[in-house]
Amino acid sequence: MNPRTLLLGSFEAAVAAADPAVVLPPHLPSPPRGRTLVVGGGKAAASMAAAVETHWPADAPLAGVVVTRYQHGLPTRRIDVVEASHPLPDGRGEAAALRMLDMSRQLGPDDLLLVLISGGGSSLLAAPVEGVTLKELRQVTKALLHAGATIHEINTVRKHLTRLSGGRLAQAAQGAQGLALIISDVVGDDPGVIASGPCAPDPSTCADALAHLQRLRIPLPPGVQHHLDACAAGGLPDTAKPGDPCFARMENRVIASARGSLMAAVRYFERHGIPALLLSDKVSGDAQTVASEHAALMHARARRGPLALVSGGETTVTLPPGHGRGGRNCEYLLALALALRDTPAWAIACDTDGIDGSEDNAGALLTPDTLARARAEELDAAGRLATHDSHGFFAALGDLIVTGPTRTNVNDYRALLLGLD
Repeated sequence: MNPRTLLLGSFEAAVAAADPAVVLPPHLPSPPRGRTLVVGGGKAAASMAAAVETHWPADAPLAGVVVTRYQHGLPTRRIDVVEASHPLPDGRGEAAALRMLDMSRQLGPDDLLLVLISGGGSSLLAAPVEGVTLKELRQVTKALLHAGATIHEINTVRKHLTRLSGGRLAQAAQGAQGLALIISDVVGDDPGVIASGPCAPDPSTCADALAHLQRLRIPLPPGVQHHLDACAAGGLPDTAKPGDPCFARMENRVIASARGSLMAAVRYFERHGIPALLLSDKVSGDAQTVASEHAALMHARARRGPLALVSGGETTVTLPPGHGRGGRNCEYLLALALALRDTPAWAIACDTDGIDGSEDNAGALLTPDTLARARAEELDAAGRLATHDSHGFFAALGDLIVTGPTRTNVNDYRALLLGLD
């Protein structure tokens, strides 16, 4: 099998290991005496809802609404699927979130709240708190993304600016039994961070959110400034904290994560005779810095036998004004190509949701002759990296990987393949 096919096959194996149709059914509870309300959000929300419907008894009450990204929907019968904007929230997501809160408040002690959570849920379920407009929330979210903030920093801010996050969905339904089934897209798989933790306790405070925004030098719209200042001063309620009674009957359960998908890729390589090593499922930090670190590993292994180095996690990119196009995975690969210099290697870097940043590709493929082909096409690799135009670079070489929506999300997938021509 040629290296290109091996790398693409390993990515497909990683995505398949997080397919909601496979990972969700074993975790479904028995129907309660009362009603079952299904709510949730994320890039996997529609496929999770479809899996629930397929395996829920036909004679047991089931209804609800989930929200997913545009073009990520699936046909369902009993659970409404709403499509909305990501990564910046829009009115459709806001309306769906408010509808979920209203429905959850009507549940009683014999009812079940079944919450389907996956990556992307923070922006898809972003109904702003009172006093903050959707426009202001979008402004702050965009600034955080461009500043290279970590997902923990972004979600700390969003928890204190939106109505479902930080355990507030659990508060709305505290009269019912609750189970949140979670597909994790964050390093560490903390339910309080994934989709900003709508059903999990939040130890962070409004003061923490303000500190992150101040450190990143993000100017605050008036509504956001007033809300966070008032909350930090104790004049407005904060998020649901550990020990809150609303969590007494609420369980958060992670049913798929990066590690499971990465191990599926490791097994794929080994079945094809390639030794594989899982470097980490927790890689974070600047994409170019991570690429330099991985290039150093590859230089050290350059003259040994075949080996696949597999890793996951979530890198970041800080974008200046006037930047080009490209997500963190393409940026990582372009930086890797330059850092490797003349060391021949194959590599793949993709987001398991099928979308690298906000582009239409999952990621890209690096080949031993990437830079040579770029020179032949008069592509300035270093210049493209400096302007963060990695999408344009790999598009010109025909090496973008386009899968369309995978309807799951366990963060980034990277595999480095050494010792093969």
